[in-house]
Amino acid sequence: MRTYGQYCPIARGAQIFAQPWTPLIIRNLHLGCETFGDILDGAPGLSRTTLAQRLKQLERLRIIESTPKPHGRGHRYVLTSSGEDLYDVCEALGEWGARWLEIAPENLDPFVALWSMCNALRRDRLPDRRVVVRLDFTGFRPRERYWLLLELGEVELCRTYVGLDEDLFITADAEAFVKWHAGQLSWAEATRDARIRLDGPTWLVRAFPTWNGRSTFAHIQPAVGAATP
Repeated sequence: MRTYGQYCPIARGAQIFAQPWTPLIIRNLHLGCETFGDILDGAPGLSRTTLAQRLKQLERLRIIESTPKPHGRGHRYVLTSSGEDLYDVCEALGEWGARWLEIAPENLDPFVALWSMCNALRRDRLPDRRVVVRLDFTGFRPRERYWLLLELGEVELCRTYVGLDEDLFITADAEAFVKWHAGQLSWAEATRDARIRLDGPTWLVRAFPTWNGRSTFAHIQPAVGAATP
């Protein structure tokens, strides 16, 4: 790994933190992702090879630690005290990005917003029965479809049909959905002009927006003159 060759703590820290994908790996671990697959799911575009390399590096630096799974192959990963301190840097970076960078068209991947939403669901408001939600997204890439399976207070985000009866159907413009989860649009604004449309039982249509715990940075107002990256 190339270094800055400086004693400065900013330089030494940046050698680790500024490695591609490292902040997202730290973020995912902080959010509760413990397995290789869980970390990978929350970072679309990250290759298995790169993730394996980063995990080895972070473990060598004692930023994370791993233990064999009690059952089956693979390991479980958790942040150490050093890693939790490094997440504070991630959080500060996120606050800066939320304030000073606009959400650009290439940032509108609805899967990432759904994945984030699943990690922030208001579980106390979830239904006490199994519910399958189908979501169709437009406006980012060719139409994309995902499913949410909610059961016993848990949620699973699926890329393929789960083989169960679907209870709620959502058709959403990717920009409206992402900006709603990010806190830049209210539910009323996001659903205006049918940018997000829900079809299903009235109780589910009314309940769905209450499940969203919103992004960690939803409380931050973008600055006037924020730049598009």
